[in-house]
Amino acid sequence: MNKALRNPLVFTLFILPALILFVMFFIYPIFSSVYYSLTSWNGVSETVKYTGLSNYMKAFGDERFWISVKNNGWFILFSVCVQVPLIVFFSLLIANVKKLKGLYKTAVFMPSIMSTAVIGILWGFIYEPNIGLFNKLLEVVGIDPVYWLSDERFAMLSILITNAWQWTGFYIVMVLAAILSIPGELDEAAAIDGATGFQRATRITLPLIVPIISVVIMLSIAGAMKAADIVIVMTKGGPAGSTEVMATYMIKYAITNFKYGYGNAIAVLIFMFTLAVTVLYQLLIARRNERIEY
Repeated sequence: MNKALRNPLVFTLFILPALILFVMFFIYPIFSSVYYSLTSWNGVSETVKYTGLSNYMKAFGDERFWISVKNNGWFILFSVCVQVPLIVFFSLLIANVKKLKGLYKTAVFMPSIMSTAVIGILWGFIYEPNIGLFNKLLEVVGIDPVYWLSDERFAMLSILITNAWQWTGFYIVMVLAAILSIPGELDEAAAIDGATGFQRATRITLPLIVPIISVVIMLSIAGAMKAADIVIVMTKGGPAGSTEVMATYMIKYAITNFKYGYGNAIAVLIFMFTLAVTVLYQLLIARRNERIEY
């Protein structure tokens, strides 16, 4: 068997099915998108007109495109600066629970397995101006109702909160697994030396789970760059395009307006922006925290 595996032909046959799928569903779509992004094709007709970089020039000169880029930036900032600290905080809390730990893990993980459409509708009721939970709470303290999803000042924040609620539990389970894998002897030794719970969390647990936190941040960035479904369900990019993100902007042009070439140019830009952000993060931060030795 070992001799057979050393044969290049046998090795190639083993990896060929995966390689074919990789080319079909990753490499080919990328090159196809790049090709059509250089045309003015409407996605239906047989005639494909080559237009060069005009679609990219149009995108860079389009104010609504830059609004969508800014909104993706808000997704990234909210995920990294608000969601990730909450993930770590709740993970530490659950890790120190003595009873019903499995119940808490299941409860926080539940939203991440729910349909985005269901979550969007559920939070739509919570944000409802007249009977929504948030406005009822504001009414108790004498504050006028807020139009969460139809006011440009609050619509983006409302979507960010909903998106964070959906995915926070998924990342909590990841971080919790890393915390529970830390040898208990380290925590016990620190406790014997007189370290408080806060000191053990900040000086032992947190440094040891930095690699998984780095992975969570990278996944959050990637998720923020492709966010679309929650925006479509809750606001469809409104009001007045204030919650438009690059993915919904692409869908609007490629599918709704039959500007397939321009839509593919947006898709290529999303890919390039995501690649640039993740590579920068890997080079500047993630590589420093790849491995922790116990």
